[in-house]
Amino acid sequence: MSRHSRFHSALIAAIGLSIPAGSAPAAPVAGAPAELKIAVVAFLSGPASGPFGIPSRNAADVWIEKINREGGIGGVKVVPVFTDEAGPADKVVTEFRRLALDEKVSAVMGYISSANCLAVPPVADELKVLTIESDCGTDRVFEEAKHPYVFRTHAHTVIDGVGAARYVLSIHPEVKTIAGINQDYAWGRDSWEVFQRSMRKLKPDVQVVDALWPKLFAGEYSAEISKLLVEKPTVVFTSFWGGDLVTFAGQAKARGLFEESVVVVNNTGSDIKDIAPGVLIGSRGPHGIVSPDMEKNPLRKEFIALYRQKYGLAKNDYIAHGAYHFVQALQGLRAAYEKAIKAAGRWPTTEQVAAAFEGLEFDSPSGHIAMAIGGGHQAIEPAGYAILKFDPALGVNVFSEVRMFPAKCVNPPDGMKSLDWIDRGFPGAQC
Repeated sequence: MSRHSRFHSALIAAIGLSIPAGSAPAAPVAGAPAELKIAVVAFLSGPASGPFGIPSRNAADVWIEKINREGGIGGVKVVPVFTDEAGPADKVVTEFRRLALDEKVSAVMGYISSANCLAVPPVADELKVLTIESDCGTDRVFEEAKHPYVFRTHAHTVIDGVGAARYVLSIHPEVKTIAGINQDYAWGRDSWEVFQRSMRKLKPDVQVVDALWPKLFAGEYSAEISKLLVEKPTVVFTSFWGGDLVTFAGQAKARGLFEESVVVVNNTGSDIKDIAPGVLIGSRGPHGIVSPDMEKNPLRKEFIALYRQKYGLAKNDYIAHGAYHFVQALQGLRAAYEKAIKAAGRWPTTEQVAAAFEGLEFDSPSGHIAMAIGGGHQAIEPAGYAILKFDPALGVNVFSEVRMFPAKCVNPPDGMKSLDWIDRGFPGAQC
């Protein structure tokens, strides 16, 4: 056994010892079911499965095992029903109904696609099924409607764009011009809108010189890169992910775009080992190795050790941000049930759990999470940004020049729409 393996085995053993030897799991509370069946929905096939879905599914798997080792929730074993998110939104909604009516799950967690995160909540409310959206970006879920049975335990995409603008200006205050190259669908257009509005509000003399919209999964960007090389914007912004991000970054570096412009990506939408070093990149929250200040967080250490033991990790300990978000969803669900059980003195109704979830605060591997906006249904998180750098000692990419922007610096206050907040000059921001 290598020294590295021995260290992680010792850490796992230490984690196991946190439960007193010989102690029996807590008895189920009065009225508890035989098991708590939870649907876990993520992309298990298709282009989004590699960078987002599979790591999220694996994270939920190891964390549910941990919860059950510790006695479950209210003394009840958690039983996951893993489900593929792939397919159009109407198929995903049909699958949601099957999970609720046929599988009779007590809660549904997951969803990575913004389209699915907008399509599911009305059905969740109709069927009165507790639903925790776990990794989608759109800010429209709670800014355009109220959903009493739906919660989102991570921040929406506004932290990506606002964080990108603040990071760019912190290390390149001389920015004069910006351009965007984003996939031509809702995620790309929403991401660009937040970034360019934030840049123009924070530095009013910045000019937008171009906005390019290649098709999703185009896989070839020579024409767009040639255009950017002629225009020479100070900053090129992109929200590419998956194979599109890897291909674009590789082609841009090979063509010399990194020497002409600062290239910023608003999310770790692919394993960072595959992305060309030199890009500025956001982590969609203070997750894993982009937040060295949280290295001593016991939940983070435990999550990395559990994930490494079952699924393996590179030497940089990198785990996709979606995986951290799925663990946050489980931590939120567990905390809401425990709060509701304490208040009810017995197993709670779905409505009692939903009431406990509103405005909830709980700990996670990415720090303290507060359901602070969206009427207590939407979490806020800090925004982490860094420059991707190759570490020859580890043989993989790592983050350098890390900077974290506090949650109240990059999220709007409760009751204010994100774009209105930006256009009004970020009132109430605490940076």
